[in-house]
Amino acid sequence: MGRSVLEIMVRLYKTLVRPHLEYCVSAWSPHYIKDKILLERVQHRFTRMIKEVRGKDYLDRLKELNLWTLEDRRNRADLVELYKMYKGFTAIHFESLFTLDCNNKGTRGHLAKLSKPGCQKDVRKYFFPHRVIDRWNALDGETVSSSSINAFKNRLNKIRMTRMGYFMD
Repeated sequence: MGRSVLEIMVRLYKTLVRPHLEYCVSAWSPHYIKDKILLERVQHRFTRMIKEVRGKDYLDRLKELNLWTLEDRRNRADLVELYKMYKGFTAIHFESLFTLDCNNKGTRGHLAKLSKPGCQKDVRKYFFPHRVIDRWNALDGETVSSSSINAFKNRLNKIRMTRMGYFMD
């Protein structure tokens, strides 16, 4: 029954603030560093408000509060959205945005690797269908063939623990 101020603050942040920072993130995900810093600053400021972790480095504060950077969460959300499309859980058809790599021999990774088309305009490489391909292709077969969205998310969490920086650009 006796929750600490730290737990209450984190729960309030996750419930009231973070949803605003992540709303529809697969559609508008920022690619300019200045915009990423501006968003991250909100979480940075929140973590400094908590007395128990105030004197620590930002990444150490996140670790102690069991939070991810917002960039990590955006990249993870992209992968989850792609997984939903791949498994047919969304109204958006997978084939309308992605093409399976027919040159994939299955020697590394998984059989659902995607081909990455070239783009004429620089801005195009920051659109969802283009920015998520490399990270998707780097996943292992077990993760891609997960039986449910929760299983996929759990495997992504394990990847984050073993391959630090996997979700960072």
